[in-house]
Amino acid sequence: MNIVILDGYTLNPGDLDWAPISKLGNTTIYDRSKAGEIVERAKNADVILVNKVVLNDTLLSRLPKLKYIGVCATGYNNIDIVATKKHGVIVTNVKAYGPASVAQHTFALLLALVNRIETHSQSVFHGDWSTSADFAYWKTPLVELAGKTMGLIGLGDIGSQVAGIALAFGMKVIAHRKNPGQTENPNIEMVALEELFKRSDVISLHCPLTDETKNIINKNSLLMMKPVSYLLNTGRGPLINEQDLAEALANKTIAGAGLDVLSSEPPVSTNPLLNAPNCVITPHIAWASFESRGRLLQMVADNLSAFIEGNPCNTVE
Repeated sequence: MNIVILDGYTLNPGDLDWAPISKLGNTTIYDRSKAGEIVERAKNADVILVNKVVLNDTLLSRLPKLKYIGVCATGYNNIDIVATKKHGVIVTNVKAYGPASVAQHTFALLLALVNRIETHSQSVFHGDWSTSADFAYWKTPLVELAGKTMGLIGLGDIGSQVAGIALAFGMKVIAHRKNPGQTENPNIEMVALEELFKRSDVISLHCPLTDETKNIINKNSLLMMKPVSYLLNTGRGPLINEQDLAEALANKTIAGAGLDVLSSEPPVSTNPLLNAPNCVITPHIAWASFESRGRLLQMVADNLSAFIEGNPCNTVE
């Protein structure tokens, strides 16, 4: 079994052990692969493991030995699923490896907005506290979360964990999801989408990207939000119309945004959010804690092991 990992650096930059995968076959690992390098590198591969490398029909048609693609992530839009079926290639993905890490990062973004820890720490190191006439000072408004309303769009594994943290902070939690059924948590109120936009002090996006949810945050929905509200996105970048959000931040339609994802990653220099006020952006790292990546690597190995044993699981249809 020849296993080729085409973009291993994202999952494992060197702090994890590839052993769970390498013990399953002859394994070759590339940190990154350009489109023009894929066929030469994978020409003898029975198995390809990828994170974000694009595999389309043209490439797959030149890899006749390929039997299996293991996606080292949940999203698989980089794989041409129609083409894999045509070529008889099984595709698997990994789910629910990092809800705790993503929920933690969601609140890291929120706390960055309401407490401005980095701003105040830098101020201290620049000497502002040493020269201050007062024993304490603050350079931005500071906002207490207790009593505020957290609105969740999506209430799956991650959204549910975010809800738990919000409740621990003393927040009220309301939620909206495609399936309108009630949650088992009596402390979460299910509401219509328009009501969520109007009532929430913080809105956090945890829904999948579909035709229905693309640009769910747009000029109209932003205008429904409170001027003191914050928007968080650790889901998918295209859930937000970025030009509309940049204008809302500039016009103080909402108070701020914390984003871990953008519509194009890495972002182009002209992305309007890169210059938007009160906008905190991190480089798609909510999933990337050491613990989360360790679980992901093991789950990728488990998927591959099940395939080798003739019982593929977590297949993408």
